[in-house]
Amino acid sequence: MADDVVCVEIPGNRDDVLKILKRTGISGVPVIKEKKVVGIITRKDLLSKSEETQLGLLMTPDPITISPDASLSDAASLMIRHNIRRLPVIENDELVGLISVADLVHAISQMKIKDEVRTLYTCRTYALWEETPLSLVGRVMEISGFDAIPLLKGDGTLSGIISERDLIRNTSIEDGVEVSDFSNGTDDDEWTWESIRDTHTISYGISKIQLPDIPVKAVMVTNVVAVPTNAQISECALKMKRKKVDQLPVINGNKRLAAMLFDRDLIRILISADAAE
Repeated sequence: MADDVVCVEIPGNRDDVLKILKRTGISGVPVIKEKKVVGIITRKDLLSKSEETQLGLLMTPDPITISPDASLSDAASLMIRHNIRRLPVIENDELVGLISVADLVHAISQMKIKDEVRTLYTCRTYALWEETPLSLVGRVMEISGFDAIPLLKGDGTLSGIISERDLIRNTSIEDGVEVSDFSNGTDDDEWTWESIRDTHTISYGISKIQLPDIPVKAVMVTNVVAVPTNAQISECALKMKRKKVDQLPVINGNKRLAAMLFDRDLIRILISADAAE
């Protein structure tokens, strides 16, 4: 586990969280209130609740936690079962560390597991065209739940990859004004006194996280690290660790995209290994 944990406290500022995620590249931070862990805020929360500024409404409350004496298999099981990427490590009701998917991948990279990685991923992925607008890519990722999507050229070959980390790095805060109409919906002519009397609108300021209106190829990662379908498990984990990525495109003999290997796929081996013992 990491014992030097970056946290935010309630009350706090959403913009500060965004700065932390941009600067560090981490995917989420615990939220502390009166020295207790009360929630987790992730990149997904910021992107999907782009107009929310209150940490208490942005965060996922009552996060799943784990003890420092738990096994790696326990940690992997909790992350897979609850579809999460990190677990606050709690001892005597206090936060003593954080264990993440990346930490488990690091452990796998040292285990010298020679089984082929094709035993872990079970389904094909999908890809997007490199000219797709970045804002639309963000929406597709939100709906699909994928943390990263491969991008293709017009001829179908792999040209890059976009991840939530890349989306966060390219966001900006935009302030604006919205108007809410509380009129009573009368059918009277719009110029009658009754119509004017029953018209009520309220203008209010908003602060929203926005993605720029540019093609995704302008910000995608082009130096893509890929692996063949017969790559070994620990070899893939080592590549993820060294390149600091959460996913690897899997390519076939024709160098065409065959699937995506996510770090969550890799950590399943910890549960399988534990069961085998």
